[in-house]
Order: sequence, then C-alpha cells, then structure tokens
Amino acid sequence: MIEVHNLSKQFGRHRAVKDISFNVGSGNIVGFLGPNGAGKTTTLRMLTGYLPATSGSARVAGYDIFRESLKARQKIGYMPENVPLYSEMRVREYLRYRAHLKGLRGHDARSHIGEAMDLCGLTHVRRKMIKTLSKGYRQRVGLADALVHKPDLLILDEPTNGLDPNQIRSIRNLIKQLGENHTIMISTHILHEVEMTCNHVIIVDEGKIKATGSPTELINDMRAAGKITVELHADAETTSAAIARLDHVKKVIQEDSGDEWTKFSVYVDSGTDSRERIANLASQYGWPVRTIYRHQATLEDVFVELTRKD
Repeated sequence: MIEVHNLSKQFGRHRAVKDISFNVGSGNIVGFLGPNGAGKTTTLRMLTGYLPATSGSARVAGYDIFRESLKARQKIGYMPENVPLYSEMRVREYLRYRAHLKGLRGHDARSHIGEAMDLCGLTHVRRKMIKTLSKGYRQRVGLADALVHKPDLLILDEPTNGLDPNQIRSIRNLIKQLGENHTIMISTHILHEVEMTCNHVIIVDEGKIKATGSPTELINDMRAAGKITVELHADAETTSAAIARLDHVKKVIQEDSGDEWTKFSVYVDSGTDSRERIANLASQYGWPVRTIYRHQATLEDVFVELTRKD
C-alpha cells in the first residue's frame, strides 16, 4: 500500500527527514512513532501530497505521490492533528461539501456520507452545528471527512489528541473497526494505544528510522535490562549485597517501601529472569518474602531506549 524509498525533506539547512525507507502492506494498522521534532508530521505531509520531498520517492496504492499526485491522493484519507472544520456548518452539510470537493455527486455522495456518519457514530448529531460539538465529536467529524470517499489508506495524525479517556477508548475501537477494510497509518504519542491497536510499528527519531516491526517483536528485541521488584524482611545492606552477587544481576537499588519491609529494584540482563534464584537465596537465608515479580517490558520502554538522549 505504501512504498517509501530514500525519502528526504530539507527546510533551509535543517534536514527534517533523512533518507527514510519503509513499506506498509495492505490491511495493516501501523503506528508511526517518535518524539517531538522527529519528522513524523513532515513525513505524513509528504505522503499525502501536502509537502513536496527534497529527494527520494514514495508510492501509495501503486501511484507515485509526486508524478501521479491526484491519483495517489484519491486513495488517501487524511486527518491532520488539528482538524480544520467549518464551525458554522452543520455536520451533514459539512460532509456533503467535503464529498463534493472529492468528486462525489448525487446518489454516490448521499450513500457515502450516510456510511461515513454511521461508521463514526454521527448520525444522531448530523443536524447539529459543528461549533456545538464536543472535542470527541469534532474528531469524529474529521474522521468521517477522511473516510467519505472510501479511500484505501487512512493517515491519522494524533487522532486522540485532547480527548478524555472515554473518548480515546471510543476512537480506538473505531480505528480497529476501520482496520478491517482500510490500511491505517497513525501518528501518536499515546504508546499504550499503539500497543492495543496497531499490528506494526515504525519508530523515527531525528529524521531517521530507528526500528520497525510488530510491537511484540520490538519488545522482544530490547537490549535494556529487565527489572524485578522484591520485598523482603531482612537487613537491607546484607540482602542487597547477596542479590547483587547472583548471576545476570546488573544492579540492585533499594526503594522506600514505607514500612518495615525492604523493597529492591533488581536490574538483570535483558532476556533473563532471576526470580527463582532470588527466591532460593531468600529461602537459604530465611528471609521472609512479601513480593517478587518481574516487570513486563512495554512499547514505551522500547521507545525510551531508542530515542533518549542521555
């Protein structure tokens, strides 16, 4: 669906995007992640035809986005971070206007508008002025606008920006539903949502791709240390030294447990699990154990490891 090869964008002396290449297959929901200023929005704007590239090439649904721009854009539905809506128009009136701009007329326009409103849960507010809608419903109007011409590819830039938890959950479920019939590319900072929604992730930083793969693949490939939390009833100094001598243990940090129990964060080599060795050590020395568990790595851990500057 998307083929990007050595794509670059330069603003004066600043290279916002630096020779990135990636492919997105049809039917995928892809999370496009990176810190502020990483080049995410610039890349999306090039893919949608809003910005020309300095060099490189890209194709959407087989069409070159620069040489066959109109044909490529007909295959794309784009919802920018700040959805530009006409607040003085009613929902259905606005979607009719947008459908006409995209070349839809008559029965096709009415049918597509009705389907988009149904998908986005807007039918019951179709006669309301856009300015009277909540932030969540305005996001839905923007999504319906992106959907109204039934594009093969949806590109969503921060689709849950500014929404409350209930609205985020609603938009997440809607995106999953849309993923059954569309290829979707999402740029967002909410990594938990990406883990729950996307089957592929691309992480960029400083204009370059740092990693690509499924969330599970990226988590399993992490180089960072694993972490085990332990709470024991024993002398802190003696316990810390004994745990630190175990195989695969990199570092032991005493935490404040707030009571007579001693709490440690035990950092171990990536891909190892020292819980059994710690439990055996506690049994050997007769230390009562209240807690021992291993923290599961998340996409946020991967993101921090790949993009932190320290």
